[in-house]
Amino acid sequence: MKAKRLFILFAILIGIGLAAFFFGLLGQNPQRAWQAYLINFLIWSGIAQGALLFSTVMHTTKARWSGALSSAAESFSAFFPISFILFLLLFLGKEHVFPWLHHDLHGKEVWLNLPFLFARDILGLLILYGFGFAYLYYALCAKIGTLESRGKIRTRLSKHWVRIDPRRCQSRQSIFSILYMLAFALVLSLVGFDLVMSMDPHWHSTLFGAYTFVKAFYIGLGGLIILAWLLYLKAENRFGLRLSDFHDIGKLFFAFCLMWADFFYVQLVVIWYGNIPELTGYIIERTLMPPWKMLAWTVFIVCFILPFLLLLNKKIKTKPWAMIPLCSIVIVGIWLEHLLLLGPALGHDTVVLPLSLTDGLISLGFLGLLLASVAFFLKLFPELGRIGKREGVE
Repeated sequence: MKAKRLFILFAILIGIGLAAFFFGLLGQNPQRAWQAYLINFLIWSGIAQGALLFSTVMHTTKARWSGALSSAAESFSAFFPISFILFLLLFLGKEHVFPWLHHDLHGKEVWLNLPFLFARDILGLLILYGFGFAYLYYALCAKIGTLESRGKIRTRLSKHWVRIDPRRCQSRQSIFSILYMLAFALVLSLVGFDLVMSMDPHWHSTLFGAYTFVKAFYIGLGGLIILAWLLYLKAENRFGLRLSDFHDIGKLFFAFCLMWADFFYVQLVVIWYGNIPELTGYIIERTLMPPWKMLAWTVFIVCFILPFLLLLNKKIKTKPWAMIPLCSIVIVGIWLEHLLLLGPALGHDTVVLPLSLTDGLISLGFLGLLLASVAFFLKLFPELGRIGKREGVE
């Protein structure tokens, strides 16, 4: 009954987001609705992709402390099919999402044309999600392949798992973990180039690809920390999470807070001192011109200064009342960072930030999709809790 109520709540969130999106489409500024759609696609997909990356990294490095957290991280992969469908739907808003359409691109049409853009991004996402599911398949085979199965999906999977040697599962899991990490870096770079950097087709940054996948891992860790705390605070704590686990992943979250800030700063400084007009104009508009100047400082404070100061304290990392709000604030900050990057390019020449209640409601719909997919995964594989608890003790 409790699970049923949760799914009803998720359905309500999805319904609110869908209604807000259509309300925006039917209003005077449909491009604002598509802007919110694009930002939310990037944010929630990045969280799911980054969270699974945590599991692959921990498996590859044989980090035994992360067993329970890795099991929880794998649940985010359930969002991959939804993410792929959401990307395909971007084509419907192409006139609002890609401002360079019907413009003279001075020879860049070879790269910036819709058929080629969607073809390469679809292929990239299929490769990334394919490796992710292959890794998940063998990870689950190694963990729960011999346990009792219930339901059609579990029964079909179990029929395949019982035929595979456990050592073969582990070796293939290792192979696909490496392939996923490589695909993560390459595909996230491509998505960053095509869906963010290309919105201003005459601006470029050689660091933007790395900045994109570092940012995705940063918010992926934030999403995982929130989920782990919610699982820990449940009365039965099925995953056997320990406070030491939160301290360890908190340090990793802190490290990528620093790395994100480093890429954020380095891109700005290199372009600023290079003083090439077509590159510095991009920076000047987003850091010195209203209303984006205040937003740029807000993003820097929320995503770096605030977590940096708080996470210096060891005890903070083991306090749910601090870490859940902090990770949520960082995710909101990265949402605003996408608005900072995309807003000026999408034609918002205004002294007021193009931000409204509709944007927040659309975000709730995407949040509902992510929560529903994660909850579905955890319900489909409840044994992960017991396995995570055993690995946590070991």
